[in-house]
Amino acid sequence: MPSIRLLPDLLINQIAAGEVVERPASALKELLENSLDAGARDISVQLAGGGVKLIRVADQGMGIPKAELPLALERHATSKIGSLEDLIRVRSMGFRGEALASIAAVSRMAITSRMAGDPHGYRIESQGGQMSEIEPAAGPTGTVVEVKDLFFNTPARRKFLRSEATEFGHCDEAFKRLALSRADVGFTLQHNGRVQRHLARGEGGAARRIVDILGAEFGENAARVEVSGGGLRLSGMAAYPTYGSASRDAQYVFVNGRFVRDKLLAHAIREAYADMLHHDRHPAFVLYLDLDPEGVDVNVHPTKSEVRFREARGVHQFVYHALQQALSRTSALGASPMHGRDAAPPPDAALAPPAMRQTAMAFQAPPTADVYGALFGRWPVPQTSPSDPTEDQTVTPPLGYAIGQLKGIYVLAQNEEGLVVVDMHAAHERIVYEKLKAAFDAKAIAAQPLLIPVTFPADALDVAAVEEERERLRELGFDMAALSPTAVVVRAVPALLADGDVSALAKALVKDLRAFGATRLVEERRNELLATLACHGAVRANRSLTIAEMNALLREMEATERADQCNHGRPTWSRIPLKDLDKLFRRGQ
Repeated sequence: MPSIRLLPDLLINQIAAGEVVERPASALKELLENSLDAGARDISVQLAGGGVKLIRVADQGMGIPKAELPLALERHATSKIGSLEDLIRVRSMGFRGEALASIAAVSRMAITSRMAGDPHGYRIESQGGQMSEIEPAAGPTGTVVEVKDLFFNTPARRKFLRSEATEFGHCDEAFKRLALSRADVGFTLQHNGRVQRHLARGEGGAARRIVDILGAEFGENAARVEVSGGGLRLSGMAAYPTYGSASRDAQYVFVNGRFVRDKLLAHAIREAYADMLHHDRHPAFVLYLDLDPEGVDVNVHPTKSEVRFREARGVHQFVYHALQQALSRTSALGASPMHGRDAAPPPDAALAPPAMRQTAMAFQAPPTADVYGALFGRWPVPQTSPSDPTEDQTVTPPLGYAIGQLKGIYVLAQNEEGLVVVDMHAAHERIVYEKLKAAFDAKAIAAQPLLIPVTFPADALDVAAVEEERERLRELGFDMAALSPTAVVVRAVPALLADGDVSALAKALVKDLRAFGATRLVEERRNELLATLACHGAVRANRSLTIAEMNALLREMEATERADQCNHGRPTWSRIPLKDLDKLFRRGQ
């Protein structure tokens, strides 16, 4: 049996490098974090060969004293913490004291640093962990770290690196994360002598920085998030559900300024988008969560990308409700479901132009009559618009006035910008769903007795499920019972759904009842249940509507949260600007 022995310091550092420095991007991240901790206001990054040949990070921070330069390259040497209390309340990006030593162990590194007031700076070099003597060096106040030939002495690790373009892509992503975390700091990125990104500091705050990195299209299709409470604050921007993409590339979460990948936060965000995003799409967002450092443990993983919250459930609920609140404002008054630069601005009243604020105030209130009555003829249709939509109006509502129906599926309307096309089933489905949620939460789902009870065939397990859960079904507005060992009768349904397909509605409910049980269905799968009911209760395709009924639907959409997409994440309406129609027919050319 081999004897136990202490490992040499160089081997220890190389092992640590395997955890901290996976690729050039990992080294770049650590160096950028050190610059931020040093109070830098501007940071310049130069890369060569995707970061394998060269990583050079220069800042104008506080610098490193001459006597401490050798310590900077030692393991577990740091100026950021000195006790357990410091670790518990750590606010700095780095604190382990491992990064520089790990990088130096697998590269040729040089550090040049000058403190404010010193006549010149000092330079120290390291080759594979072997340090040189400190020498005087010229340079401005701050620190410059050069890392050359990464993994030159660990060829096995170098073989795992990908192409230059791929490694640069990872470096660029690390650069973007750090740049997003600090909008008050200027960043410049060069690769092989060419400037790839230049981000000025302080101009427009976090929102400007987000748009600079994620693009103008994201900014035009995102809601501002700004919610505080209970010692927590969530800010940033979250894209409207209709902007969702096929990948998770544009998802950034920062906790106290640190980029993290946290399952708890990911779940809260996913739940906030749950009934608005199509199943094969992913949301885009940049969110900043701030809380007392004592409420989060960042000392979980060497890369510091994982955290643990002391009050995990409270954090989850706060993020979920805060983001849901922001996305709830994505009604027809704010976000257009069209992609591209013609989309309307975010629904933030403080940021909206005066005309939009006026429109919002005029049409925020629900109409005097319910759209269900308008669509199914049980109540008078509200006369909120003239039969002739071309008649002069003082204020045109966001979705305009109906002018017709296409193929029994789409409602056509005109507003100030041009033509509006509404998927009437998808739109009505969202309206029904939101009303069901409100009624369910208020425990006020009214039942509507059926003039003629509906009967449908069922197997023994369906019948048993209905009999066992009759009381719970009544809470949902359903009066269902076993008619025979092979049939179920429906005597009442929720009033909101009374004119839908009762048989399909009841069958879908019984299917879910068998699969999940009443308690789990109502408590854990409440949104899925109500979405299913809304889908079956909404107006169906090929239903002919009058102009007044179409206008009633448009007004309800304008008063409904999340009206831009149905419960499955599909858009409910789209706009074709008049300028596009003019271009199509070559008018004005």
